Amino acid sequence: MNNLLFISFEESFFIIFIAIIIFGPKKIPEIARGLGEGIRFLKKAKKKIEDEIKW
Repeated sequence: MNNLLFISFEESFFIIFIAIIIFGPKKIPEIARGLGEGIRFLKKAKKKIEDEIKW
């Protein structure tokens, strides 16, 4: 089973585990929130560019 990043569940778990070790459990929600905001920004920018190209 693959997720959105095309990595396996085991690889996802390993990455999360390393992130917790490096950043600590209290920083993980803040980092995830920042990543979510970044992804939303990129999606909006992509849609805006697509809309301008369609004209």
